[in-house]
This record gives sequence, C-alpha cells and structure tokens, in this order.
Amino acid sequence: MTWENHSVLMEFVFLAYPNCPDLRTLCFTGISLAYALIVSGNVLIVISIKTEARLHTPMYYFLGSLSGIELCYTAVVVPHMLANTLQSEKTITLLSCATQMVFFIGLGSADCFLLASMAYDRYVAICHPLQYPLIMTVTICIRLVVASVVIGLFLSLQLVVFIFCLPFCQARGIEHFFCDVPPVMRLVCGKSHIHELSVLVAATLAIAVPFLFIATTYALIVTAVFKLHSASGRHRAFNTCSSHLTVVLLQYGCCAFMYLRPNSSYYPKQDQFISLVYTLGTPFLNPLIYTLRNGEMKGAIGKILTRNYLSQKLIR
Repeated sequence: MTWENHSVLMEFVFLAYPNCPDLRTLCFTGISLAYALIVSGNVLIVISIKTEARLHTPMYYFLGSLSGIELCYTAVVVPHMLANTLQSEKTITLLSCATQMVFFIGLGSADCFLLASMAYDRYVAICHPLQYPLIMTVTICIRLVVASVVIGLFLSLQLVVFIFCLPFCQARGIEHFFCDVPPVMRLVCGKSHIHELSVLVAATLAIAVPFLFIATTYALIVTAVFKLHSASGRHRAFNTCSSHLTVVLLQYGCCAFMYLRPNSSYYPKQDQFISLVYTLGTPFLNPLIYTLRNGEMKGAIGKILTRNYLSQKLIR
C-alpha cells in the first residue's frame, strides 16, 4: 500500500495516558518539572560554552551541540505529551504522527552520531596530543555536527517513509505516549520478516555502528593511557573520558533495548517506562553528568548564575 492509499486525515489514538483525573494531574506535574529541568540544564550549558572564552574548544563545542540537539529532541515529543495528558481525546493524524517520528528518530540518531564524534575528539586529544590542534579544527567540528544531524534525519526519513507506506490494520490505538517505531509497527497488517529486518537494519546503522566505533575508539584510548608513565596523567585522561562514557552507556543502552530486537519481543508497559527514561531521563541526566564531573563547566555555570543573581538584585 502506498502513501496515496492512506488518508492523511486518519487518526491514531494514544492509549498509554491515565484516565484517572488525579493521575493525569500527577503525570502533568511530573513531566512539566522534568521538562523544565531539561530545558534549564541544557540551556545553561549552551550559554556557558558560548560566553566563556576558555570553553571555546572542540570538546565543549561538541558538548554544546549535544545539549542543543537534546533541547530539540525533547521539544518534538514532550510538549505534545503534556497537551495529551490534559486532553480527553488523545489523537494524532497520520501525517502528524509521521512528522513527529521523523524528527524524534532523526534527532535521537543525531545524538548517537554526535557521541561518536565526541569519542573521536577524545581519541585524538589523548592518542595524538601534538597533532590535536591541527586535526580538530573549528571547520572539522562544524562538519561533524552537521553530518551527525543530516545523516540522522536522512536515515529517519527513509525508515518513516517505509513504515507509513505499509498497510495499517483497523485498530488505531497506539500503546504509547507518542509515535515511536515499535508501537506503530504493531499496527501494521501483514507484517513479515522483511519488514522487521528493514527496521533492524536502520536501527543498526543509527545505533550499533556508532557504538562499535566508540568501543573501538575507547579500546585505543585505554591502550594509550596505560602506556603513560605518570599516574596523574592516567587519572586526568580517564577523568576527561568518564563523563562521555557514562552518557554513551546510558544513551545506547536504552536505544539498543528499544530498537535492536524483534517486534515480537515488544511489551507495551515495560517499553513505555524505557521510553520515558530516554525521552526525559537521559536529557535530564546528561547536563548533570557533564557538569558535576567537570570543574570548568561548574565554574562557568556558577559565574552565569551569580551574574544573573547580581543583575536581578541591582534591578530591584
């Protein structure tokens, strides 16, 4: 069935939201608080990196870009989730569902590719320190960020076009909070192994390939670090990588669980919880992980908060 055979006005219904008014209010409050913390944390990182001259290095440029992508990534689904929590009819049209999925999967994939770029940056800094300024130029950093976003959106577009060209059954209920691949695929009629394999190939390109690159990069980094004679040098090298590695394990663990598996192993309730972890939990934890373990970031954010506090006192 082609896209023309679908009615663009066809509507899906989200079934994961609670019906009880008290639970709906509780969910709205919790999601709102989490989203406010996500936005404030990532915006602080972006502003700190932009305003502090000492943070104008490739590592922090990538970190600022990661925060920017995560702001867009959460904006694709979280405001819609908040609106649905309060609405009695939690519907979405076919076209809106496809659009949401394109940007959600695309920006999520861009996150994965950008984490691979950050691993490469750490590899060059530790394994080739003398050549680092020549290799990791501003132009290369910009190209890597742009490539991460473009490749992520391109892979996502290919996948979403494929999914929404498949025939959907009469059931219109999505057992999820938003349009994600596993719950939408469950509504497809006449599924075959080819359909599942196509989704798995796309997930492999967006998740498994960057993760293998990161794993290889860190194997080379560990080898180089153990060759250092100075214990303080080894500690400093591992310290610069630990935050990134923590984020990688959190991000790729959730993504691999959701997408690198057959559709038959999809369990709605369990997967709804996991989706909340990588939709709200990961973007919230990433700023904390990078700031709590990084003295320069803590200092820059402290300066901004102090400056704003003093300016508000002067205005009063």
